[in-house]
Amino acid sequence: MKVKLHLCAIVLIALSASCKKDKVATTAAPAATGTTTTPPVMATGSALDLIKDSIFLYAKEVYYWNNQLPDYATFNPRKYTGTDELTALQNEVDAYALIAKNPGTNTAYEYYAAAATEAKYSFIDDGALAGRLGAARFAATASTGDYGFAPVYIATNDLRVKFVYPGSPADAAGLKRGYQITSVNGSTNIGYSNVNYVSNAYSANTTITLTLKKPDGTSFNASVTATNYKVNPVLKTSVFDLGNGNKVGYLVFNSYVALANVQSSLDNIFSTFVSNGVNNLIIDLRYNGGGYVETAEYIDNLIAPSSANGSTMYTAYYNSNLTSGNITLLKNQVRRDPANNQLYNYSQIDYSVNGNLVKYTKKGSLTGLTKVVFLVSGSTASASELTINNLRPYMNVQLIGTTTYGKPVGFFDININKYTLYTPEFETKNSNGQGGYYTGMVPGSTDYPGKTTYDDVTKDFGDTSEGMLATALSYLRLGTFSAGTLKTESVGTASLLSDELKQANQHMDKANFKGMLYQNPMVHQ
Repeated sequence: MKVKLHLCAIVLIALSASCKKDKVATTAAPAATGTTTTPPVMATGSALDLIKDSIFLYAKEVYYWNNQLPDYATFNPRKYTGTDELTALQNEVDAYALIAKNPGTNTAYEYYAAAATEAKYSFIDDGALAGRLGAARFAATASTGDYGFAPVYIATNDLRVKFVYPGSPADAAGLKRGYQITSVNGSTNIGYSNVNYVSNAYSANTTITLTLKKPDGTSFNASVTATNYKVNPVLKTSVFDLGNGNKVGYLVFNSYVALANVQSSLDNIFSTFVSNGVNNLIIDLRYNGGGYVETAEYIDNLIAPSSANGSTMYTAYYNSNLTSGNITLLKNQVRRDPANNQLYNYSQIDYSVNGNLVKYTKKGSLTGLTKVVFLVSGSTASASELTINNLRPYMNVQLIGTTTYGKPVGFFDININKYTLYTPEFETKNSNGQGGYYTGMVPGSTDYPGKTTYDDVTKDFGDTSEGMLATALSYLRLGTFSAGTLKTESVGTASLLSDELKQANQHMDKANFKGMLYQNPMVHQ
């Protein structure tokens, strides 16, 4: 497991929570461009001021779109405030993250309609946030303190459980996918109009009390307390026999935990697919917000044809500062390589294109796949999208569901005092140079063949009558998609357009981690 060291702030002041042995600096740190800021960065101020300086100067050095950021004096990181220290720092991160514009959309690369004033990708973490977002579940131990379930609206006044992790507190409390939530913390006012209340109850507390209705109409009360548990990201696996030798393997994979925690399970699942003569795949990533890149690579190596072995899987691209070796601040980011137990710092990593070209190394013996179908939604993000994009040049890849989250960028951790900054440092593209899906992958579009259809939360994973799975099985049986368009959903006495319903669930979903992480950046060198 990667060792995180709380190192000195880049202004080299001996902060109380960082390297106390360092002397107080009498000169300002250089700007990330290698030139002195005008006016110079002050080496005096409160601990919070110095952390604010560090956040912005690190962004100037490593942020993927750093060439669009202003200089220190213009941005003035110390002006950002908040009700507490963490809020002030996140306000600063949100401010710089919404500057760089995507010329294709004329909006910020990090703009997100569901939270227009907040960064889509960048965030500052004090440890507690990582647990609440689920980032802790990606650790090698795969332990996290959370509830182990997620809610979703399927209509204005219909809130459901969309998934439950086996062995989680929610599982122990009896929650199942599809159960209707009729009260939250004693309140029955939990419809779409009160989404903020529901979202806060779910994301800002350690205990949540629920009343749930089962499919048979009976109800029960449950109190769920966030605790540590070992996350099993495999929610369902099956083999479907469609006749005439058409065997379909089905895998619901819900988070990219560290490879060490899931490799043996994946090997067993794909061995079962082989022994059952599987020649088509359905990979269900509808709620998978991402995680470790190494696990995405491994799954691609299990799926890819043998002919892809040795060919380019993807390339990671960094900003010109990093690729040219103009690195000053990353020398402060020291880690221990678990492969050899040796210390290194982030300035020693090769950020050039040649140093970040990843090739296929075929795993397992599943070969001869005809088609692979991915089930996706607005919660499908980052490492999940990477998995899909990597395979497009080599296979018949189809997407079924709704538009994905849109995160073709990833990050590594930057420690600043007691905080950790996560901000995009690299973008990935497949062997055909395809990437840039900032607005998401759209099923049924020119770039992403497939079909748009709804997630039917009222049906369990693996139920062949569930909308997304039924559409996938029909396609694999017939070789084509049936006619039809996405309809407006009926929501009781009102009518809510699917885009509006999506906005509600994006708000609900924003507390869940979405990322593409290098567990150990040195493994790609």
